Amino acid sequence: MENGLKNYFKTLKKLLSKLLRRETSMKRGKLIGIGVGPGDTELLTIKAFNTLRDVKVICAPKSAISKPSVALSIVQPVLEDREDEYEILEPLFPMIEDKDALNGHWDHAAAIITEKLQGGSDVAFITLGDPTVYSTFSYVQKRITAQEFEVEIIPGVTSFTGCAATAGISLAEKDEIIIIVPKVDERLEQILKYGDTVVVMKTSRHSELLEQVIGRDRRNKEILSVQNCSMKDEKVFEGFTRDKKYLSTTIVKFKD
Repeated sequence: MENGLKNYFKTLKKLLSKLLRRETSMKRGKLIGIGVGPGDTELLTIKAFNTLRDVKVICAPKSAISKPSVALSIVQPVLEDREDEYEILEPLFPMIEDKDALNGHWDHAAAIITEKLQGGSDVAFITLGDPTVYSTFSYVQKRITAQEFEVEIIPGVTSFTGCAATAGISLAEKDEIIIIVPKVDERLEQILKYGDTVVVMKTSRHSELLEQVIGRDRRNKEILSVQNCSMKDEKVFEGFTRDKKYLSTTIVKFKD
């Protein structure tokens, strides 16, 4: 009887060990979307900092082959302090309007990320601002989620809250309504009257049209623009942007 129990527990131990090895070999990585804020490394959250210090693979898309990733430059000081090895993926996400071409780039990024996840490595996808606000992370996230990989999102400081802080203004008080738009078209004119504060992102693409739309609203207003928020070459000034700097945000506060 005693020998029988010993053999039973010995067999059970072997079986559990085998199952544990199989589970370990089948472990899949997790995609982590990390918002790195508007520009200043010190605006990284503690959770983002700790994750970037440990994760083995960092995905940092860039808009052109010869153009370095702004998001990567923000987290570079954190990575430089690491003493272990890590890998950086730099898929191309060009600033184009061709949806078919863009889908191809997002598919490619998802494919190389999937390869790392299947190998058991977590992948940190870094993005300017916050991953849930006008971020290309969402396109990759959908593709990875469809394959039933685990996805985590670490929020970051948004560009418009960073701009408001830099300018020293409040975006809204009490029951005031904030309108946030990524471009200027007929939709802005339709909803403008309902907003107490309007935030227009990437204003370098449509500054003249924005000026016309805002000018047609007869309410008193304060207009501030911020370029390269929290970066070394940051600029804060009254009025609309006149040059073509990509990281430009204009905040319009209407007054009674």
